[in-house]
Amino acid sequence: MSNAQTIYVIDDEPSIRDSLKQLLELEGYQVVCFDDANKALHKLNRSFAGVVLSDINMPKLDGLAFLQQVQQFDSELPVVFLTGYADVSTAVKAMQQGAYDLFEKPVNEQLLDCLARALDKRKLVLENRQLKRQIEHHCAPGVRILGETPQIQQMMQLLDAIRDTPADVLIEGETGTGKELVARYLHEHGDRSQGHFVAINCGAIPEELIESELFGAASGAYTGANQAREGKFAYANGGTVFLDEIEAMSASLQVKLLRVLEERQVTPVGSNQSIDLDMRVIAATKVDLQTLVDTGQFRADLFFRLNLLKVPIPALRQRKADIPLLYQHFLSIAATRFHKPSMALTEPLRAQLIQYDWPGNVRELRNHAERTVLLGEQLATHSIQALESQQEVLSLAQKVAYYEQSLIEDALAQSQGSIKQTMALLQIPRKTLYDKMAKYQLTRASYTEPN
Repeated sequence: MSNAQTIYVIDDEPSIRDSLKQLLELEGYQVVCFDDANKALHKLNRSFAGVVLSDINMPKLDGLAFLQQVQQFDSELPVVFLTGYADVSTAVKAMQQGAYDLFEKPVNEQLLDCLARALDKRKLVLENRQLKRQIEHHCAPGVRILGETPQIQQMMQLLDAIRDTPADVLIEGETGTGKELVARYLHEHGDRSQGHFVAINCGAIPEELIESELFGAASGAYTGANQAREGKFAYANGGTVFLDEIEAMSASLQVKLLRVLEERQVTPVGSNQSIDLDMRVIAATKVDLQTLVDTGQFRADLFFRLNLLKVPIPALRQRKADIPLLYQHFLSIAATRFHKPSMALTEPLRAQLIQYDWPGNVRELRNHAERTVLLGEQLATHSIQALESQQEVLSLAQKVAYYEQSLIEDALAQSQGSIKQTMALLQIPRKTLYDKMAKYQLTRASYTEPN
């Protein structure tokens, strides 16, 4: 049952409860009755969107004592008293303690008017609280996650609930949904924000180097190790380690990672001396790890260790109402980056943006916004139309090529046309980058900021 337009009725007399319930339901309200104020108290919280109509003189917990306890967790929750024999001192005391109003039995039209006003006030209070939370969220320093749909708000509630907990976290989401953004949000808004945030792509580091990258290496541990090397885990002490594409980690390394997570210690390669760790590990995957566990491609014990707190990120197609907000945000950022005039989202483009499914998720949406700033809305609109017409008929090779092109464009935009930085972001040789840019007709000049 929704608690919108809900009235809690508290009275120890069954006949009074029944008559009030019948009257208020005829007025269109949802009514929940209690014969004991303690029972009602356990059902109330700051998100309750209704009002309380209560007797004052009751056994166990009387109305004034009930009001005092309500005031401790929500001083703006309306409590209206209804009593058979109220003297002046009781009425004054009730109003001084924060009662919304007080009426003598029997019920009259004035009580019904009072309840309607109290419900309107409660609705306004909750809306103002929600608005205040949104303002605080959007104005807070550090990483922000934009979105107003129920799917993203539910995720934000989960993030805010776990951001200060020491437990490790597993983030699940399709490519381009913003897994690293979520990890950075947990870090920067949690109690480890003063420590380092270390991001590691488990699928991008060569197998022969990843162990020394993570755990560190003693001097002489391997050829070329002329001095001791601090590992990523030790560097992240007091902070957060983000392990992206955890599904790409080899079986042998999974065993060692599990030990680190359980013992909170790491031993550098070639050393016998363990280092104590105080860090939070956030892992991310774009696949269903449970499926990999079932097929023997991922260790079950490591999965269960990481899966203590799981944060699923909704795909963009599952929260299409957020697309205009995100797109306008990306337009503003791109206009600043490329020294172009700011742009407003037009209604025709807005409609096309929402119709498209965005298989590349937020990353693809951001790339399109940047192209809109660089090339203009007409070409951007045409590109969406082309994507929509091809969406059902693209072969696997075409889909891979399209995604590869979007990644290269994204890297060029991030590096402002720097070939060297783009090579580093994509981790590919110069010749390979040039070949692929030629294939997709991309030029660095399109992404280079003017002097």
